[in-house]
Amino acid sequence: MANLLSLLAGAVFAVGLIVSGMSDPAKVLAFLDLAGRWDPSLALVMLGAIGVAMLPYRFAMRRRRTLLDTPVHLPPPAPPDRRVLAGAAVFGVGWGLAGYCPGPVLVGLGAGNPAAALFVVGMLAGMAAHARWGGAGKTSD
Repeated sequence: MANLLSLLAGAVFAVGLIVSGMSDPAKVLAFLDLAGRWDPSLALVMLGAIGVAMLPYRFAMRRRRTLLDTPVHLPPPAPPDRRVLAGAAVFGVGWGLAGYCPGPVLVGLGAGNPAAALFVVGMLAGMAAHARWGGAGKTSD
């Protein structure tokens, strides 16, 4: 049942990315181009997503168990360390150069986009490098 719900949630997410234009790298790059032909439409998508997620998020944060009766595991609140900031910087540079981030690139891969396939290869290489040399599970501060 959990796998079926996960598949359904992923499909709904993919459709949302396609309908909103978030899976189109050209649209994403136009959104990020503040000095050129800026397209603010993705900001509205993000604001809408926050609005839609706000109530379920508040509901979920008050629970000790999920709707499928598994424990909720949340890390304790902490300020971002150097690893988090470095990861955010790498993510931002990749998003700004390619117009892809992990969710939308999987939609592009499913659509058979060769640029998405190349991005996924780079993403997997980065994940492997982090697992090998990134000190996963350790804090830097």
